[in-house]
Amino acid sequence: MIIIAFFIWHWYASLFCQTFFLHRYAAHKSFTMSKTWEKVFYVITWICQGSSYLSPYGYGVMHRLHHAYPDTEKDPHSPKYSDNLFSMMWDTKTIYSAIKKDQYPVEEQYKKGVPNWKAFDKFASSWFSKIGWGVFYTLFYIQFATHWWMFLLLPIHYIMGPVHGAVINWFAHKFGYVNFKVSDTSKNILPFDFLMFGEGYHNNHHKYGGRANFGVKWFEIDPAYIIIKILNGFGIIKIKKAQS
Repeated sequence: MIIIAFFIWHWYASLFCQTFFLHRYAAHKSFTMSKTWEKVFYVITWICQGSSYLSPYGYGVMHRLHHAYPDTEKDPHSPKYSDNLFSMMWDTKTIYSAIKKDQYPVEEQYKKGVPNWKAFDKFASSWFSKIGWGVFYTLFYIQFATHWWMFLLLPIHYIMGPVHGAVINWFAHKFGYVNFKVSDTSKNILPFDFLMFGEGYHNNHHKYGGRANFGVKWFEIDPAYIIIKILNGFGIIKIKKAQS
C-alpha cells in the first residue's frame, strides 16, 4: 500500500502543480500572486514533478502557442500532425526545449508576463536533478515494493509531467464530449474529472481560455479550482474577477 499511496500522491501533486502553476498561472494568468509566492511555487513544482520538472516559462509560452494556433501546423502538440502518441510527445519535447533555450521563433506577445526564473530552471531541469530524483524513486521502490508488478509504475514517475500533458494533448482531442463548438478538436474527457484534476475539461478550456474554473456545467466539478478558491481565500493568490 505504501507504493500505491506514493504513486497516487505523485500523480496528483505533479498534476496540481502543472494545472495550477504552469497552466492557469504561467500560461493564462487566471490569477495573480506576489513574486515571493511565485518563487515558492517554483520550488514546490520542482519537488512535486521531480525528474519530470517542467519550466513554467517553457510550458507557458508553448501553451500560449497551442491556444493561438490550435490544430494547425503551428500548434506545438496537435494529434492531427503526429502519427501516434509517442511521436507527438517527442515533437512536443523538442519544441518545449527550444522555447526554453530561446531557440524557437516566438512572437513577443506570447512571452509577455510568463514567469522566467532562469537560474532555478537551469538547476531544476539539469541532469543532476533529474537523475537524483530518478534514483530516489528507484530506491523508494526497492525499499517498499512488495510485488514485482509495482516496478512497472516506475517509468511513469520518471516522466510524470509529460505523461500528464500527453493524456490531455492527445486523448482530449480525440475522445469525449463537447459543450462548445470551437475551431479545434478539443473535448471534455470525463463529466467529473477526478483523473486529471480539471484538465480533462479541455473543450471548456478552449472556449474560455483564461477562466480559472475549467468546469462549466453543474456536474463538472474542477478539483483544482476548489484549491484555487482556498488559496484565494487565504490571500496567497488573487483570482481575477472576470476569470472566476
